Amino acid sequence: MEADAELDEIAVELYALAPAEFTAARNARAAASDPALAKRVKALRKPTVAAWAVNLLARDGQLADAVELSSALREAQEDLDAAELSRLGAQRRQLVAALAKQAVGLASDAGVTLSPAAREDAEKTINAAVMDAAAAAAVLTARLVSTLEAGDIDPATLADAVGGTLPGAIEPAPRDDLADRRARKAAEKAAREAERLANEAERELARVDARRAKTQERLDHLRERIDDLRRDLAAVEADAASVEEKLDAVEAERKDAASRARAAAQESERAARVLDEL
Repeated sequence: MEADAELDEIAVELYALAPAEFTAARNARAAASDPALAKRVKALRKPTVAAWAVNLLARDGQLADAVELSSALREAQEDLDAAELSRLGAQRRQLVAALAKQAVGLASDAGVTLSPAAREDAEKTINAAVMDAAAAAAVLTARLVSTLEAGDIDPATLADAVGGTLPGAIEPAPRDDLADRRARKAAEKAAREAERLANEAERELARVDARRAKTQERLDHLRERIDDLRRDLAAVEADAASVEEKLDAVEAERKDAASRARAAAQESERAARVLDEL
């Protein structure tokens, strides 16, 4: 038992490190341990990035609250109607998404960016912990090596997903009046959280709608300006066409006047020559 506890303590420390640092740190701890323990430490596998992010969330403590809430809801579900269960299910999904976002943030703070696929795996693992007591016990060790998915939970899968020893499932206490009150309190807490998230979503929608209305107003104004400018352009083009026609008429008059001027000049020259000859 002491050897298991020591192994698990080392594993928790190692799985808190960024995956890129894991192998060197594991080998160093193995080298510093006695031969029997060193062999078990050296056998610890490097975690996936998604599993490591969930380990950070488990160490942060917020995942434990979610698992506790989910356990209480499972106890209370026999007493809740379908509408209430549907609402609580939606709240649970919102909670899982929020926790997954926190796991991504913790990883980012540690200098690691999760890919979209890794983010999805982390969210599936958190959802498995919320839906299944055995998965919750595994996730809360903060020693995950690989991710989990609800509906695919069995002892072999859990043993393969956890570095170190595998804890037993967290069994709920026998139901009594106190448990019922706690379950109801947990359900009320879930309802308040769901209402808070819904209100935040409504406020965000209102902010987006306000920006949309302002942008639409600006677009309408610009379109009106475009219509005005098009009308002005049409009027100017009509004026230009009218002036162009007048210019053509003046050019024709000028041509006639120039022709008459040349003829008059020629006649004047002939008259002058006749006069000189007299």
